[in-house]
Amino acid sequence: MSRDDATTNGRDESSETDGQSADAEPTTASSTPAVVAARSDGDPPDTGEIRDLAAAAGYAVIGEVTQRRREDPTYDLGRGKAEELMRLAADADAEAVIYDGGLSPGQTFSLGDLLPPGTAVIDRPRLVLELFADAADSRAADRQLELARLRYELPRLREAVARDASEHVRLQPEGDSRVLDVQKRIESAERALDEIADDRAVRRAERRDAGFDLVALAGYTNAGKSTLARRLADEVDADRTESAEGDPADGGGPLAVADRPFETLSTTTRRATVGGRRALVTDTVGFPDGLPHEAVRSFRTTIDAIRAADCALLVVDASDDPSDLRRKLRASLSAIEATDGSVIPVLSKADEVGADGLAAAIEAYEGAVADLDPREAPVVDALRSPIPVSVRDETGLADLADAVADALPTATATVEAPNGGAAQAALSWAYDRGVVAEVDYGGATVVVELAGRPDVVAEAERRLADAPSS
Repeated sequence: MSRDDATTNGRDESSETDGQSADAEPTTASSTPAVVAARSDGDPPDTGEIRDLAAAAGYAVIGEVTQRRREDPTYDLGRGKAEELMRLAADADAEAVIYDGGLSPGQTFSLGDLLPPGTAVIDRPRLVLELFADAADSRAADRQLELARLRYELPRLREAVARDASEHVRLQPEGDSRVLDVQKRIESAERALDEIADDRAVRRAERRDAGFDLVALAGYTNAGKSTLARRLADEVDADRTESAEGDPADGGGPLAVADRPFETLSTTTRRATVGGRRALVTDTVGFPDGLPHEAVRSFRTTIDAIRAADCALLVVDASDDPSDLRRKLRASLSAIEATDGSVIPVLSKADEVGADGLAAAIEAYEGAVADLDPREAPVVDALRSPIPVSVRDETGLADLADAVADALPTATATVEAPNGGAAQAALSWAYDRGVVAEVDYGGATVVVELAGRPDVVAEAERRLADAPSS
């Protein structure tokens, strides 16, 4: 069987299954031939997304095996389908089997033992981590990725040691040493990330003290976050871009936008004016469905940008099929868990669907939210009404800006102060922090109306009130 026409068909007599033909994807000199496998308890597996992820990671999918049945403890697939996968991998000369789901360490080794020698078994979490590795471009991203990979590998290393020990007892001390080494590396990575998280918390406090509101974009990979972040930021100060670590990013140009998963793992921050408020808009990486909680937890410093924001924009692709929209939304909300501020759902790419499609997207969104338990995903309680937006034709952007301004913490105050040097210095301080709404000079006095971040307004009010007369 050639790589171009490798397919799988048939049924596993022991259970309900779905055999699916697979159109081979183009193979390049640098791509690795692979076979996709997927199982589902309910509807027939849809392999579209795993194929896209595989292609982004440099694999050429040359066939697939799918099955609809309950999980098998040995292979995840049923034994018959696992053997069919083995034959397909051998006939197609596949170098890897990419499994659309998370395999336990035991299932990974059992499937590997069944496949032709040298065939790698790559489940969905491992594939995503491979993609993250390609995208890591900062110290924090590298550290987060290292921790996620170590947490993924540790139980698999323990399984390998246990298997070696059962066959060669003499290998047990060496195996224990390897496990201990990984555990120490995990502890070291956790300490390093704690330091980075502390530094970022200090930086967020400094930015708030300077009068900036913090807005973060969250959502599934390829939902349109970077496009929206660029649109919000391009209105003001297009030459000021920083990574979350405070370093210049993207050469001062527009935020990177590309139609591939995980274009960057770094959180990138830009100045913007949203609803008349000075803000720092942070674009974050999107986490896909199927990534284990331990792996998501490793990206704490990335998720903290969302959780600690004054307002988060949860970007949802309105052009997705309703079932995919629900699945991706659940994955995003589960990764976020909880936020300090409000969350505004943004139905992006609204121009790509008609009125009926947009109505279906809203219905799918509302259904997914209704199915979530606030005890497991407290962020549900922070959700506001969804806003359809199209960056391409600019519809909905004004509504979104108004919604953000309404969601941001706000205080107002009116202060009358003697019109002298001290008052002018206090007024200059308030202007620098964007909380001056109006100024009325009345000869010997000046009346200032303040509006903005509560802590900054309170400090500006104190400075003006304490200004002595000339």
